[in-house]
Amino acid sequence: MSNLRKESVRNILAEYNSHWPIAYAQEKDRILAAVGDKVVAIEHIGSTSVPKLRSKPIIDILVGVRRLADVKSCIEPLQRLGYEYRPENRKLIPNTEYFRKGPSGANSHHLRIVQVESDLWRQYVLFRDYLRSHAADAQLYQRLKIEAYEKHGRYPPLEAKKNFIKTIIARARSEVNSSAH
Repeated sequence: MSNLRKESVRNILAEYNSHWPIAYAQEKDRILAAVGDKVVAIEHIGSTSVPKLRSKPIIDILVGVRRLADVKSCIEPLQRLGYEYRPENRKLIPNTEYFRKGPSGANSHHLRIVQVESDLWRQYVLFRDYLRSHAADAQLYQRLKIEAYEKHGRYPPLEAKKNFIKTIIARARSEVNSSAH
């Protein structure tokens, strides 16, 4: 691995920052003030929501709505908060609406809106909760991300993490089902 690659990964991933949950809580309040009448649930997801995990310093927020059609009335209020609506991202992750805040390549927030009763909602929350409670797997995920950034740069393909994420979600579901019995 060249020093250039090593340096670029260092510039992409930051050490865990205890301010991230605070930044999430502040943004959550802004979002709820703008579109709270449409929001059923809101969660901090992604690597910034997992203590001790290195991450791109981007706050990932999951917003649950009753119906995806409700997103239409959220676009303008979220734009007033500085979010850019990215409908083309539906192709990457179906049944989700995506917004980003901050300049391209230096986003501060990513916002995903999904139906709160959907399997996609459950997958995001299960993945986050599992990594929060399984430090060894969280470290494996971190290593996988570092390798993906070393190989592909700032924007690795979703495929680079897909199998790991599927495995973790399956483990999380198994644990939830075991504890329910």
